[in-house]
Amino acid sequence: MKAEVTSIDAAKAGDIDLPDEIFGLEVRNDLIHRMVRYQTLKRMAGTHHAQDRSEVAVTGKKSVKQKGSGGARHGDKSAPQFRGGGKAFGPKPRSHAIELPKKVRALALRHALSSKAKAGEIVVIDKATSAEGKTSALKKQFAALSLDNALIIDGAELEVAFARAARNIPNIDVLPVQGINVYDILRRKKLVLTRAAVAALEARFK
Repeated sequence: MKAEVTSIDAAKAGDIDLPDEIFGLEVRNDLIHRMVRYQTLKRMAGTHHAQDRSEVAVTGKKSVKQKGSGGARHGDKSAPQFRGGGKAFGPKPRSHAIELPKKVRALALRHALSSKAKAGEIVVIDKATSAEGKTSALKKQFAALSLDNALIIDGAELEVAFARAARNIPNIDVLPVQGINVYDILRRKKLVLTRAAVAALEARFK
């Protein structure tokens, strides 16, 4: 499929071919959902911890006499039914990560790219550069391109001035091509690719 290329100043810069095997798939939302779930679970800290009855700091003294109280025969106060006692079956530190085959992850990325292409939400620019390296100047350039909520993917190396100027703009993310992922593609309205990014994606999925 053909796509128009613009410069960062919103001037025409030719055309580019977007490979159908990457940008022209019939979108499968189930694959995309599996990948988003894989990413969000993998990044969960899993540091939650509740004290059980062996960990709480309470007295070990028997709370009431064994006989004669007319109530239950309770032991120490660390039992879960008492205030200040340990929690029964509480959360413990663990990994929430799930397994997902590498080929499925790669396919989900292609389907995410295809979903953006199908929705007409892919913008291809010549280069992601900033002559001034100023946030104010870059905001005006983004306004000319109608970019107010976008993920920008460049080649293997980001231009330092561009990345520095863009990081203060709300709802704009900038990543090198090796950092492209399904979750970040979906959380932004527009996907902006440079020529270098398209070439790198073609090489990656060849």
